[in-house]
Amino acid sequence: MKAKTADLTVGSLPKQILFFSLPLIASNLLQVLFHMSDLAVVGTFSAAGSAALGSVGSTATLIHLFNGFLMGLGCGVNVLVANYFGADNREQLRKTVHTALFICAAIGLAVLAVGVLFARNLLELLNTKEDLIEGAILYMRIYFLGMPALALYNFGNAVFSAVGNTKRPLVYLFSSGILNVLLNLLFVIGFQMDVAGVAWASVISQYLSAALILGALFHSKDVYGLHLSELCPDLVSAKQILSIGLPAGLQNAIFQIANLFIQTGVNSFDTVMVEGNSAAANADSLVYDAMAAFYTACSSFIGQNFGAGKRERILKSYFISLGYSFGIAAVMGGALILFGTEFLSLFTRDSAVVDAGMKRLLIMALSYPFSAFMDNSIAASRGLGKTAVPTVIVILGSCVFRVVWIYTVFAYFHTIPSLYLLYIFSWTLTAVAEILYFAHLYRKQFSKREIAL
Repeated sequence: MKAKTADLTVGSLPKQILFFSLPLIASNLLQVLFHMSDLAVVGTFSAAGSAALGSVGSTATLIHLFNGFLMGLGCGVNVLVANYFGADNREQLRKTVHTALFICAAIGLAVLAVGVLFARNLLELLNTKEDLIEGAILYMRIYFLGMPALALYNFGNAVFSAVGNTKRPLVYLFSSGILNVLLNLLFVIGFQMDVAGVAWASVISQYLSAALILGALFHSKDVYGLHLSELCPDLVSAKQILSIGLPAGLQNAIFQIANLFIQTGVNSFDTVMVEGNSAAANADSLVYDAMAAFYTACSSFIGQNFGAGKRERILKSYFISLGYSFGIAAVMGGALILFGTEFLSLFTRDSAVVDAGMKRLLIMALSYPFSAFMDNSIAASRGLGKTAVPTVIVILGSCVFRVVWIYTVFAYFHTIPSLYLLYIFSWTLTAVAEILYFAHLYRKQFSKREIAL
């Protein structure tokens, strides 16, 4: 079966990037809705109410940390497949795809083991409230059973996105998303399973999406399709995937490691504030993941055009992706300011929790667009095959800076505004460095090519 692919090295870039990104936006938002539906159903229909919401919400930072790591690993697959597809290097493309399957599966299993074995330790490290921690441990241990499936879905999504087909993963994710919502309602309302119910619904849905996307790759007749006869890991390909994927994964995880300190800061307030933060934090995932679609587009377009040697389309892809990501963040942030109370009411009926959530939501809604300059520049460098230096910059500009902020500015004022203003300051600092590095890398990479020619 031939699947639709797209040559990203020719055509109108504004139109191509937009239509490439729209299915990715829908796919990313559906993944967020998996977790959001857990919160909405358990917070609204569970007998435990806000306590169940707080338990599930207390795991959000850890779940995003490991999810982000797996998504970063997929970025390594995406960049290499895009490069080889753009250069029409069929042999290396096949080796990369088949090797990546093994790597993603193995790392997914490793993440499962970490989550199940160390759930209590990690949650205690975050100073999770005593009245929330047992429910949080239960949710986390069940949810992490689905991590291998998530790793495999991200692998398949990365391959399809790299060759310009972003619609097929969307169809599979939509199918599993519908199942997730139905199972949430069945397990929580019908079987009164509360936290365990929404966790099992997520796990089952993740395995469905993984099965569908792997089935499509095994049935594909295209050069990037999977074949049982070629399922033999290639050492050179493995090193290439890990050299890009691991730094990208660590880069995503570093943001969440810094957020662990922020979660500790949130936990220093009362339970109502913790629950309000859990509800408001859902907006972060919605906005970030909508913006992330344009970052994937940036990497994919730059990757293919770099492989094809089309220099002029690289910078255009960078600026167009930046404009789109900034714009969608501004629109979504504005909508959250106008309809924040209604948004938070999806997760809780407690007016005090809603009021607490708005304190975070208003600050973050105004800050989201500025993260585009940082993340889009990181994606551009990744498209040129470099992730190590951007990762170091992120460690310094986001992780180290945020920790310092927590123990200085926040420690002095100890207010919610003083906690969440650190985002815009750290994004701005990191963005300046990432932009300068991409500009340097762009000149360097093409100077090498010109010398070689």
